[in-house]
Amino acid sequence: MILKRKYLFIGMISSMSLVFLGVGMSITPDLTEAYIEKKYTNNASKFIWIDDLKVHYRDEGQGMPILLIHGTSSSLHTWEDWTKVLTQTHRVIRMDLPAFGLTGPNANHDYSMEYYASFLDQFLTKLDIDSLYLAGNSLGGQIAWYYTSHHLDQIKKLVLLDPAGFYDAEEIPFVFKLARIPLINQLVGKITPKYFIEKNLKEVYFDTEKITDSLIERYHDLTLRVGNRAAFIAKANEPMIDHTARLKLITTPTLILWGRNDHWIPVAHATRFSKDLPHSKVEIMEDTGHVPMEERPLESVAHTLQFLNTE
Repeated sequence: MILKRKYLFIGMISSMSLVFLGVGMSITPDLTEAYIEKKYTNNASKFIWIDDLKVHYRDEGQGMPILLIHGTSSSLHTWEDWTKVLTQTHRVIRMDLPAFGLTGPNANHDYSMEYYASFLDQFLTKLDIDSLYLAGNSLGGQIAWYYTSHHLDQIKKLVLLDPAGFYDAEEIPFVFKLARIPLINQLVGKITPKYFIEKNLKEVYFDTEKITDSLIERYHDLTLRVGNRAAFIAKANEPMIDHTARLKLITTPTLILWGRNDHWIPVAHATRFSKDLPHSKVEIMEDTGHVPMEERPLESVAHTLQFLNTE
C-alpha cells in the first residue's frame, strides 16, 4: 500500500510537471501592491506597521473584541459574512497574515509559530487590546491555539475551525507537497494559472457550486500579489514542528468546529484536539469542507455566537 501510494504520488508529480512544461511560456506575472490595494481595500481597511511589514487589517463594530485569523493562502476577506453578523454585538478585528493577502512577505521569510505568535502579540499591543475572543481557521486556527497557550489570561474564549497542528505526512494537501519539491516549487512560484486556484478551492469546499468566478479571482489575485508566491513556498518549507503538547496547557473555553467533509484536515482530527483541550466542545458540520466560515457562514457563525453567549 505504501509503495502504491509512493508511485501514485510520483505519477501525480510527473503529470503536474508536464502541465507546467506545456504552458512553459505562460509565466504568470506578479500583481503590484498598488493594484491589489486599489482592488481589495474598502473604507474599513487600515494599515499598521509591525517591524518591516505594512499590515492590512479591518477593525469594525463595538463590544467585546474578537480577532479572526485566516488560513494559508487566504485573507481577511474569508471572514466577510461572519463580520456582517458579529459586528452587531462585537468589535471584530481581522488582518491579512504575513505571507498572505495585502500584507505580503516579511523580510526574512520566517513563518514559524514563534514568529506568528510574536507578530500577533505586537499587533494586539498596537491596538491596545488586552482581553479578547480569538478565532482561527486552518493555519489561523493553529496560530490561535498556539498563541492562547502562551496568553491564557488574555484570551477569554477560543474558536477553532478545522485547525492545523497534528501533522500526518500522508494528509498533507497536494499543493503543499509540490511547494516542498525543489525545481517544481520554482515552477509553482512562476506559473500560477487560474484553474490551479480553482482546483484547490474545489478541494476545500464540499459544495463546489458555491465557488464563484469572483471567489476564484480574489484568491488568484491575492496569490499573485508581489512576493506572496515566494512566501507560500517558504511557509510550506518551514520545519513541521509538533507543538501540540501545548494544547494541554489551555484552560480557555474552546469551541472546535469541523466540516465533516474536510479533505485537507480530516474530521478525525477534531477528536484529537478535543482529547487534549480539557474545556472544549465539538460541533461537526455536515456537508461542509475545510472553510466553514466561507462555505456555510450563517450556520458556523450561529454555532460561534451560541458558544460566545454561553457563560
